[in-house]
Amino acid sequence: MLNVYLSGEIHTDWREQIIEGAQGLDVTFSSPVTDHAASDDCGVAILGSEEKKYWHDHKGAMVNAIRTRKGIADADVVVVRFGEQYKQWNAAFDAGYAAALGKSLIILHGPDHAHALKEVDAAALAVAEEPGQVVDILRYVLTGSLPG
Repeated sequence: MLNVYLSGEIHTDWREQIIEGAQGLDVTFSSPVTDHAASDDCGVAILGSEEKKYWHDHKGAMVNAIRTRKGIADADVVVVRFGEQYKQWNAAFDAGYAAALGKSLIILHGPDHAHALKEVDAAALAVAEEPGQVVDILRYVLTGSLPG
């Protein structure tokens, strides 16, 4: 069985595509909280409000880091998706953290990000452009089967 942590952008359905494509494989998936409002507000919702936005965000980042660190530490494979619309600094941090822990790392992004992410890509064992390629990698790792 592979434990796969799906990190990165939350504005598209790439996670669902991978999970659906991996049906029948011996894979367990985990991820950060992908409800943007819940992720932003978890710290103040649990620990109390903050007047300054910095401390509001800081509390949320710390609470979210508990889940993220656990998910990455427990993962056999970490997939980090960089989307087109926003800069995902947190995704870059997750990729670096996974690399530092020696995790098998798959980076997922379009060709427009190849130059900007060259150092992140260099730490990965695979760089994919489509969620289906990630599924094909997982299938190959588990079964030795090439795509169709």
